[in-house]
Amino acid sequence: MLLSYKNKDLLECGTDEAGRGCLAGPVTAAAVILPKDFTHPLLNDSKKLTSAQRALLRPVIEENAIAYKVVHLGLESIAKLNILGASIKAMQQAILGLQPLPEYVLVDGNRFSKNFEIPFECVVKGDGKYLNIAAASILAKTYRDELMQDLDQKFPEYGWKKNKGYPTKAHREAIVSHGISIHHRQGFKLLPTQKTLF
Repeated sequence: MLLSYKNKDLLECGTDEAGRGCLAGPVTAAAVILPKDFTHPLLNDSKKLTSAQRALLRPVIEENAIAYKVVHLGLESIAKLNILGASIKAMQQAILGLQPLPEYVLVDGNRFSKNFEIPFECVVKGDGKYLNIAAASILAKTYRDELMQDLDQKFPEYGWKKNKGYPTKAHREAIVSHGISIHHRQGFKLLPTQKTLF
């Protein structure tokens, strides 16, 4: 069972990102402050849920959260900062976009900015340990998936409605057949035989 919080007496948020391993589209981060007594039987790491379960939980999280914020960072930021740097920046922007600001932050993963102005803790696989990180993982995932589904309408040949920009066999075959789009991360290893810039 996931924990409700780390610090009982502090206003605490969880943050997570989605899309870090994709070949196309933005990296998306979310930050969520949940009430200390919030619970839901389905709430868990977004990767362990079906798309239907995530869709059900998103409005529940948004309606019950004290505050939440979702941020997309696009190709320019990813190219400038690299994908890890862009992921961290997106999480920072999401946290600082919260009203009220949290007093403590639980960050999914093992890397963050050591100079961040709000006290924080990195939690490896935190989306499977804390409800606030799990909630952030669901918002980041659903908002990014929605954006990729919108892009799929303009670029249906890449199958983003299904693969969401991840490096599936079909996605890479589409890159070979159609070339890259304006939404592909050109510094990434888009094809197995291609050298990466990062």
